[in-house]
Amino acid sequence: MIVKVIIQREVTPGKEQDFFDLLRQLRFNALQQPGYISGETLICADDTRKVLIISKWSSIEEWKDWKADNRREKMDQALTKLQKSPAVYEPYVFSKFKAAAALEFPPPLQKIKL
Repeated sequence: MIVKVIIQREVTPGKEQDFFDLLRQLRFNALQQPGYISGETLICADDTRKVLIISKWSSIEEWKDWKADNRREKMDQALTKLQKSPAVYEPYVFSKFKAAAALEFPPPLQKIKL
């Protein structure tokens, strides 16, 4: 089941170059991970310190494996030092009944036809 992970980050003023250099390294390493499909980085048009990263994975398990990887955790800690606050991670699955049932979502979400 495909999962998209939304990661919100806010860069500390003056740390942008170091932040984006490290973010590129993190993406390079993600490219080599089982289950990684694609990713994109968006910068807020109204506040260029706000960054949204969207990555696409073959499964939630493969995303969780990567999130728990020691190399990724070390880079995430380094990124956190360049941010105003810790990153916010939110994994999403496509809104189909099977996906909701497979993840054992609460019954109201299983009954909704999207």
